[in-house]
Amino acid sequence: MDSIIHFIWHDLIWHNDKFLGVAWSVWKVVGWLGNAIFFSRFFVQWYATEKKKQVVIPQAFWWLSLIGSITLLCYGLFYLHDSVVIFAYAFTWIPYIRSLMIHRQHKAARITCAGCGQKNPPQSNFCPNCGGKLAK
Repeated sequence: MDSIIHFIWHDLIWHNDKFLGVAWSVWKVVGWLGNAIFFSRFFVQWYATEKKKQVVIPQAFWWLSLIGSITLLCYGLFYLHDSVVIFAYAFTWIPYIRSLMIHRQHKAARITCAGCGQKNPPQSNFCPNCGGKLAK
């Protein structure tokens, strides 16, 4: 049993001063963290779509995209110095920020129903909750 534990720990997990075969540094952690943040947006979008049973891209998706891509851009700029990684993330923040701006404008333009107090999309004429006419 000790030989199996020794093999797992010393040959697979911690070998030649590397954890899982990777020489870890602060920048390596930043890179993996950026990757994890960027990848997590997949689960956020999937959950929101399953919850509403229609394709939905929630605001959290755009925040995770923005934070993950900026983190990966910093990793490429300051650690890798790799033009491929730098270019891959250099301009992705533009649509992410624009989507967040559109979301904020849409949220601010919602119409509150005088009858029930529910907030409705700006293009609504009637409240789906109580059926009352919405004032523009």
